[in-house]
Amino acid sequence: MIKLLHIGDLHLGKSLGDFDLSDDQGFVLNQILQIVKEHGIDAVLIAGDVYDKAIPSEAATRLLDYFLSSLARRGVCVYIVSGNHDSDERLNYGSNLFETNQIFISTKYDGNLRKYTLKKGKEAADIYLLPFVKASQVRHFLPEEKIESYDDAVRAILNKINIDRGRNNLLVAHQFVMGKSEDPELSGSEGLGTQSVGAVEKIGYDCFDKFDYVALGHIHSPQQVGRKEVRYSGSPLKYSLSEANNEKSVSLISLGEKGKVDIELIPIKPMRNLRHIKGELKELLDKSNVSSPQDFIYATLTDEEIVNDAMGIFQQIYPNTVKIDYDNSHTREIEQVDISMIAENRSFAEMIGDFYRQIYGCEISDEEMDIMRGVAREAGVLREAD
Repeated sequence: MIKLLHIGDLHLGKSLGDFDLSDDQGFVLNQILQIVKEHGIDAVLIAGDVYDKAIPSEAATRLLDYFLSSLARRGVCVYIVSGNHDSDERLNYGSNLFETNQIFISTKYDGNLRKYTLKKGKEAADIYLLPFVKASQVRHFLPEEKIESYDDAVRAILNKINIDRGRNNLLVAHQFVMGKSEDPELSGSEGLGTQSVGAVEKIGYDCFDKFDYVALGHIHSPQQVGRKEVRYSGSPLKYSLSEANNEKSVSLISLGEKGKVDIELIPIKPMRNLRHIKGELKELLDKSNVSSPQDFIYATLTDEEIVNDAMGIFQQIYPNTVKIDYDNSHTREIEQVDISMIAENRSFAEMIGDFYRQIYGCEISDEEMDIMRGVAREAGVLREAD
């Protein structure tokens, strides 16, 4: 039986508010290495967003070097695709040398989908690597195909390959994949949108029907999409408040005879948990209520009056407090205001001008207004003609 570990969205180099997560990320990577050892894993699938930024920090590159070197020393194969946060060039650096240590990286679609065969005794599995792609990239290499969306692009790529349906086939990909009638459960750290997440448009899960298992990255909540063999591993750490109640895990995939896929979720425990607590300041900081003070804390205060230097007070007890907000009669009253009326019959320039006056107490200059218009056009808020 072939055993694989599916992980993704490591986001090495990420911070949480003002707090560096290097130690926390190193802690979970060591857990993953321990799982690899204990379960006799043959290969690790890393489904994109290896780094958090296109230009990763020195600490982030050290973490990845440590992780990959540790896997190579154990003789474990590694299959990596790029995500939308990764730089193709930087993640791909040294990939030819890595292949001598059975570390296979695909960061940019070049018209062909890279395939590798993983063998263990008499058993074998074909593993296809689909890096993060945009429709424009695919159109360049497949001009004969009608490609208008991300879904069209991915289907065109997969339709081009000749899959041996008699073998176990796996795909590692980093895209926003939706189920039969609903989208996957999102976390705030991906960025939200109706048609896209983090500028990645939706793709129907049925385009992966030829594959026995699809290792997905991009969504941070672990979950299946459409069928149990199309799965997001989720991120190994909580990267936003909306993930506070997530149970993080890695996916252990066991491949037997053709079509027999067993999936086991192995829990991952953080060095410092991320928690959301709510109540009056005095109640939350009462010694009888304080637990795990080193955790990352998002606090919602229900005090009717604003507490002076609430963050400073909180960090005396919870030093890793990330954010404090309020939920009281005043904030609820503000939430009930219909803000849609604010923009009614008002131009972009009028709204920006009012905002500028409120913040700076003076008029916005023509040059500054031009800059704001340019940003708005780039974000899709304004059309080119506006």
